[in-house]
Amino acid sequence: MKRRNFLKSAASALPLSLSQTFALAAESSNLPLTQAHLVSAGKDIDGQPRTLGYSRISFKTSPRETDGNLFMIEHSNLLAGGPPLHVHHAQDEWFYVMEGEVLFQVGEKRMRLIAGDSVLAPRKIQHTWAAVGATPGKMLIAFTPAGKMEQFFQEIAHGKVNMMDAELFRRYDMELLGPPLKDA
Repeated sequence: MKRRNFLKSAASALPLSLSQTFALAAESSNLPLTQAHLVSAGKDIDGQPRTLGYSRISFKTSPRETDGNLFMIEHSNLLAGGPPLHVHHAQDEWFYVMEGEVLFQVGEKRMRLIAGDSVLAPRKIQHTWAAVGATPGKMLIAFTPAGKMEQFFQEIAHGKVNMMDAELFRRYDMELLGPPLKDA
């Protein structure tokens, strides 16, 4: 087929192909956002009050908005404490300290982060953290892909869950490995 005939054939098929693609996309109930979605300072995307006991958390992005690619939470009023040592089998977890001081363990490495510092805990690498500063802290955490993390935080975000329950972690594709980090 000559180049000109090929281009004409491709051009004539394009509108049909695009209309089918858009029709299929429109049928999806899990489409990502197509415009900005503001979540104001100190607010939760769903307007829900949430606590972990050692912090107040706000959902800032939802997997529903990002086609499952991102889930982000903000910890505020972060007091002494943190989650137990665990591993995510399918999520990378990124931490950004906005205020205060937070002790992290990623793999075997321990580090203290202060405002402006960040660290990535890659999937399949054990990690934990604990707020250790003299004043309450604030931190952003992003999970990618989102996986079941939103559901996990919905279940635990009332501060009355046994965080040493291995089955709880397994339900959300994580593994509980040990107790929370202590400042030494």
